[in-house]
Amino acid sequence: MLHDRLPSFVKEHYEVHEWRHASAILASDYPQEWQDILDVLTAFRLRKSWIATGGGSKSKVSGFIDEFLYERGWIEKKFETGVLLDGQRLDSPTHQIDCYRNKVALEIEWNNKDPFFDRDLNNFRLLFDLRAVSVGVIVTRCDGLQDIFKKLGRGQSYGASTTHMSKLLPKIEGGGAAGCPLLVFGISPSLYVEDMT
Repeated sequence: MLHDRLPSFVKEHYEVHEWRHASAILASDYPQEWQDILDVLTAFRLRKSWIATGGGSKSKVSGFIDEFLYERGWIEKKFETGVLLDGQRLDSPTHQIDCYRNKVALEIEWNNKDPFFDRDLNNFRLLFDLRAVSVGVIVTRCDGLQDIFKKLGRGQSYGASTTHMSKLLPKIEGGGAAGCPLLVFGISPSLYVEDMT
C-alpha cells in the first residue's frame, strides 16, 4: 500500500521503508503534511556543489529541506517535558525536532555520527507516548551514494560510522522507536546532479 501512495518520482529516486502504517496515517489524518513531504522530496536534488564543499554547522541538504518546509508553516520544535514524582517535577528534556507541524515530526540525518539515529528514534518514541507526535519521518542517505563521494574525493568525510540507511534500519528493527509509526526516505544516487564545471 505504501508504494500506491507515493508519486512515481519518489518511488524511483528514494529508498523508502515504513513501519506501523505511517503512510496511511499521514495520507488520511495529515494530508497537508503528507503533501508537503512528497513535494519537498520531489523538488530535492543532490547537488555536486553541496558535497564538494564541506564544513559549516548545517549541510546544504538539511538547509534545503528545512527552508522548503518552513515556508509551508513547519517549525523547528523543542518540547518541554517532565515527570511528576511525589509532587516534585523532574524535567525530562527532549531533543529539538528539525521540522514539525501538526504532530508530524521530520528529522534530516545527512552526515552526522550514527548515534544521532538513536537520539531521533528515542525522541520519536517518547513524544509518541506523550501524544505530541503521531508519525516520525527520517530523511537520510542511501549507501549507494558512497561511490559518488569517493569519486569527488570526499569519501572519508562520509565514513562508515556516519548516518546512512544501513546504520538506521537495524536500529529501527531493534525497536528504537517502539510504537511510533515511522517512514524513512533514503536519498539515492539518481538524485545527484552536476552543478559545477
